[in-house]
Amino acid sequence: MENLVNTKTDQEIKASWIEFIHDLQNRICAALEASDGKATFIEDKWERAEGGGGKTRVISNGNVFEKGGVNTSVVFGDVTDVMRKQLKIDGAKWFACGLSLVIHPVNPFVPTVHCNYRMFELYNEKDEVIDRWFGGGTDLTPYYLFEEDAKHFHQTYKNACDQFDASFYPTFKEECDNYFVNWHRNMERRGIGGIFYDHQKPDAVKDVDFWMNFAKTCGDAFIEAYVPIVEKRKQTEYSEQHKHWQEIRRGRYVEFNLVHDRGTIFGLKTNGRIESILMSLPPTVRFEYNYQPVAGSEEDKLLQACLVPKNWIADV
Repeated sequence: MENLVNTKTDQEIKASWIEFIHDLQNRICAALEASDGKATFIEDKWERAEGGGGKTRVISNGNVFEKGGVNTSVVFGDVTDVMRKQLKIDGAKWFACGLSLVIHPVNPFVPTVHCNYRMFELYNEKDEVIDRWFGGGTDLTPYYLFEEDAKHFHQTYKNACDQFDASFYPTFKEECDNYFVNWHRNMERRGIGGIFYDHQKPDAVKDVDFWMNFAKTCGDAFIEAYVPIVEKRKQTEYSEQHKHWQEIRRGRYVEFNLVHDRGTIFGLKTNGRIESILMSLPPTVRFEYNYQPVAGSEEDKLLQACLVPKNWIADV
């Protein structure tokens, strides 16, 4: 059992995290709506029969965003045999709360982005917390590579990480590089990464407040990391060829989410809401047999960047 000693009660910890997640959802939605200038998020509140529910917010057919969702969920229930076997967790009951978003832009020169921050708790038969961990991250999936955008995105998250531990950014960047991978395609990355961490448990050195504040700082960094890139690229002219390549790469996005993503698997194994789980999928994709971009083209440049992870910040 991990050291869960903290000045806050377990209920206060849970309430503080839920409040942050809902506030972050509100702020991100407002920032994206302002950037789009046309479309607004539609909210769908839902309840889960086994316990809890969530708020799914979807934006579509905008000036900038073709499809996207910013979802929050607060769910709980009994630990099932399937969860014990598939997810390798044990206990009597569980609780999970988090925010998950995926934004798919219209313009191929604006990158897709994914973000997820969550807290998970495990309880014994007496409803006592026996385990708690945090996870999350934000990663960027461009269709055309602008190195200045990649540097801005990574620098923003390095700045966030460095406020807590200088080892976090290189460690969590590597975790991200090695997680969002289509292993069945010769280790081709989904995008250019970001940060990713999972199963970070409070202890005597880094307590609950530490990990919660770290998650809050990373969550707050999303708008700073992504929206300036959107503003810089959203008016760029593009052709049908650019859209074609965007849809080819979106196919890779779908492959990862359906084959490898642990969040998708968790949602399906815990009887999650299918519409919310599959919200991450883009509206249009292409699967063309053995499609290869022209060597040396801008499309090929992007593909090469997804094959071998790169340190985008000079001083890393």
